[in-house]
Amino acid sequence: MGLLDNLKARLTPAKGKVSGLAQQHGDKIQNGIDKAAKVVDEKTKGKYSGTIHTGTDKAKGAMDRLAHKDAPGADKGGDTFTPPSTPPPAS
Repeated sequence: MGLLDNLKARLTPAKGKVSGLAQQHGDKIQNGIDKAAKVVDEKTKGKYSGTIHTGTDKAKGAMDRLAHKDAPGADKGGDTFTPPSTPPPAS
């Protein structure tokens, strides 16, 4: 068993626990993300509002993925970034 396989095997239980916590406390986490974004936006006097908004959306999307809210048929809510698919490199 290689180093990466060993690491994956050890982290698998932690992933389940983090997912459960994200499901249980998702609203609190998202509220905290919003509060942090508001404070940073106020401190920078709106100079980086667009960047802060983008980062907030990405953080919320990541939290939703951890909570498995992106399962088929689940409400995704919010704007999340979906990178465009890229074709495989030419041989």
